[in-house]
Amino acid sequence: WVLGQAVQQAARWRLDGLQVPVSVNVSALQFQQTGFVERVASVLQEHRLPGHFLELELTESILVRDADEALARLSQLSRLGVRLAIDDFGTGYSSLAYLKRFPIDRLKIDRSFVSGVPGDDSDAAIVRAVVQLARALEMKVIAEGVETEAQRAFLVDIGCDEFQGFLHAPALDPA
Repeated sequence: WVLGQAVQQAARWRLDGLQVPVSVNVSALQFQQTGFVERVASVLQEHRLPGHFLELELTESILVRDADEALARLSQLSRLGVRLAIDDFGTGYSSLAYLKRFPIDRLKIDRSFVSGVPGDDSDAAIVRAVVQLARALEMKVIAEGVETEAQRAFLVDIGCDEFQGFLHAPALDPA
């Protein structure tokens, strides 16, 4: 239902002349369901939305359960044009080998690391490392949970591509 609603909204915005992509969180259970890729393709087709307007946010656990099956599904989604992001990066079972193999477009730095920057040296080092890793793998990086101007300035200084959080805006309805 959430996938359908998000794609439908992005299609409405597109018809109104707004090129606004949408992101949808996908659980490991959903990702592993038979027909998941076909369901995504069907929803995109039903609403006539090009795949690049949809980003699926996946947890790291998806990558480690059955790597070959995950690679096959991620590759199919990528061929649809769907963007793929690893959500809450660094909090799960991070594997650099998987990042290298899979068609991932973005890493999302978990808010638990962002909340300590710039003052906490450990958090700052982790955030810097994730940004550098993403750059090396030609991925974009987005920081979650940015609430202060100091956090935003730190992220800009180290080359973070995007941020989300209450500093910019709270959750909003589509209007």
